[in-house]
Amino acid sequence: MNEYGQGMSDQRRTQAESWAARELNWADWQSEAISSDASFRRYFRLRRDNQAWVVMDAPPDREPVEAFVNIARSLRPLVHVPAIPAANVEQGLLLLEDLGDTPYHHALTSDNADALFGDALDALLKLQTAGPVDDLPSYNAAMLMRELALFPDWFLARHWQVEPTDQELDDWDLLCALLIRWALDQPQVFCHRDFMPRNLMVSDPNPGIIDFQDAVCGPVSYDPVCLFRDAFLSWPVERVDRWLEDYRQRAREAGLPISDSERLWQRQCDFMGVQRHLKVLGIFARIAYRDGKPAYLDDAPRFFDYLSVAVERNPELQLLDELLERWRARARPVK
Repeated sequence: MNEYGQGMSDQRRTQAESWAARELNWADWQSEAISSDASFRRYFRLRRDNQAWVVMDAPPDREPVEAFVNIARSLRPLVHVPAIPAANVEQGLLLLEDLGDTPYHHALTSDNADALFGDALDALLKLQTAGPVDDLPSYNAAMLMRELALFPDWFLARHWQVEPTDQELDDWDLLCALLIRWALDQPQVFCHRDFMPRNLMVSDPNPGIIDFQDAVCGPVSYDPVCLFRDAFLSWPVERVDRWLEDYRQRAREAGLPISDSERLWQRQCDFMGVQRHLKVLGIFARIAYRDGKPAYLDDAPRFFDYLSVAVERNPELQLLDELLERWRARARPVK
């Protein structure tokens, strides 16, 4: 349990639901907790008769909601993000349109994936071609490096309990410079930064998009890689490659400055994926040890599988393979 504790959580839930009911002018309602995520945000659904709304509870000292509100308002004309009829920014409370009960990762099957991902790509291309970027942070070298540092700081040091040698740290810096160069050399567009099935809701119009508060102006390959090389779902490599190539062709038709080389695009996705996979391994270790949610590390093998595929077809990543092998040999994972 995080430091807010059960008592504070119950107090905030009561506060959030009472505030939402006042905004809706509801004297009576039923409520249910519908999700919590890797952050300190929580969500509750309020129902009355055939109506339903969602209240977001985001402790303001942990999860400020200004970015969510501002980005939602700018995206509403483009894609299906939740309407926000009421907001108490100071208290971290938002009243949101209910996008339903079915996130993509609960609905996707081998048979319907092409159709659902097709809808997701339609929405993504609208974001990338028309999404506002002037007020967004730049996904620059400093931010990319801070994210990469999560891997040695949390996964390597905290989970594997490995202390890198000076030479290994030098090699790590070379690897990071390579990954950052590949990221910055790509066209920079609106980047959701977590455009994965867990943050897409099956809805009408489809998909409903959530969790966009960390959007940046960033590499064009980042969100397609998030979508198809997911943290919680795996697909055959050949099928992922086909989906990414389909995206490339559609993006070029939409006017995005995507490479006309299928192989270069594949390499851009591979290098961008390596940056993200290392970051997420660090984040999952941090969530496990700092926030007391160890189940996130159950998905670590998925990311090492993704890394292996990237290494196999990009010789420049051999250094990553060598580092991981050395560190894995010395690892003493926390039980």
